[in-house]
Amino acid sequence: MTAPTSPRIEHHPDIMALRAHSEETTATPAAQAVEALAVLSGVYLAASPWIAGFNGATTLTVTNLITGVAYACLVGGFGPAYERTHSLSWAAVAIGVWTIISPWAVAGHTFGTAAQVSNVIVGVVASLLALAMAGLGMGRAQR
Repeated sequence: MTAPTSPRIEHHPDIMALRAHSEETTATPAAQAVEALAVLSGVYLAASPWIAGFNGATTLTVTNLITGVAYACLVGGFGPAYERTHSLSWAAVAIGVWTIISPWAVAGHTFGTAAQVSNVIVGVVASLLALAMAGLGMGRAQR
């Protein structure tokens, strides 16, 4: 078997430039702050039933735990692999919107004010942070 005559795809100039640009984008203090705040909002969402005191509402507790862990894992992956994951920020926006409507959408129980306020605030924050991450990717695409 002979050695390939062309360079491997990882060494293509366009891919190298894309990776360098993604590294520049995520290395800025603003991008790192957005990512850190997004991870913290995901952790808060997962722990909010116990922090805000509505852990007796089992369906919303499980919903917040699952969506909080999913959101934190999703946005935590943006830093190390931004060039491959920045388009997933729209999924993070969807999780934020779900967080806002989940106290009313989860069937079987009417939740108290603490659950509604907590979910609406963390949902708005999570959605805005995800939109900021999407904006980082769109700013890169426009240049």
